[in-house]
Amino acid sequence: MRIGLTGGGSTPEKIIEQAKRAEAEGFHSLWYASVVQGDPLVSLALAGRETSTIELGTAVLQTYPCHPLLQAQRAASTVAGMGRPGLTMGLGPSHEANISGLYGLSYDRPGRNTEEYLQILTSLLRGEAVDFEGDEWTTHAPAGTVRAAHPIRVLLAALSPRSLRVAGTYADGAVLWMAPATAIERHVHPRLTAAAEAAGRPTPRIVAGLPVCVHDDEQEARAAVAAQAVVYAGSPAYQRILAIGGADTPADAAITGNEKAVETQLRALLDAGATDIHAHIVPAGHDARASLKRTRDLLRELNR
Repeated sequence: MRIGLTGGGSTPEKIIEQAKRAEAEGFHSLWYASVVQGDPLVSLALAGRETSTIELGTAVLQTYPCHPLLQAQRAASTVAGMGRPGLTMGLGPSHEANISGLYGLSYDRPGRNTEEYLQILTSLLRGEAVDFEGDEWTTHAPAGTVRAAHPIRVLLAALSPRSLRVAGTYADGAVLWMAPATAIERHVHPRLTAAAEAAGRPTPRIVAGLPVCVHDDEQEARAAVAAQAVVYAGSPAYQRILAIGGADTPADAAITGNEKAVETQLRALLDAGATDIHAHIVPAGHDARASLKRTRDLLRELNR
């Protein structure tokens, strides 16, 4: 299995320490949310300099507040700061409550906005000239405006049919959150791969992100997930993908149970079409440390 963990830390020192430990334990990747240290790309640059092989990715950077040309330049600067390959940009339009509520920006056409964004960004990261005037974004940049020292992979936070088409057409795949195995098998995988084939692109990656908790009391484990997932429970986008996957709530979609049960559920994600797993460890019960250790130990063992 290719299993990664949620990245982060309250200080630069803790971010570096976490990345070094994850790499030493054999984890394939770390995924940083947009709120980490105010800018996850800074954390990636720090962690990348102190590691050598682990993939470092964002899950996800918001598109709306940052022009695609500036975003591409930021990515190139980050991979230069890392001093090695291994940067993956997970991007997404976020949600109306964030974009309209926090930034005061229009969220009228997120599908069109995201498609134009990906067209521009991926071309720039390849070093190509971009002369694009769209309904949402405009860029006029000569070839070589963005010079990345190493290849930068791009994944789209894609759950809807349109976003999956865009991900397959322009990106290297999709980075998911709260998509159960059934949703990946019936909804994500077929749409994403069909779009990639139609565009003549390689088989796309599917990074499946879900809460994971090894704990003998399943009710306690799901309660712990529910306490952390309030914002997702109220999001229409996540409600739709949960429903497609046969889950009513984020707690229902979580990977929980003893070691054997969790391993079975993780393998079901791969059987459904996921190529990678982003495990967000959620400790549970009166001895949360024991639950956390059991979960991490299992994930580490499955990576071997």
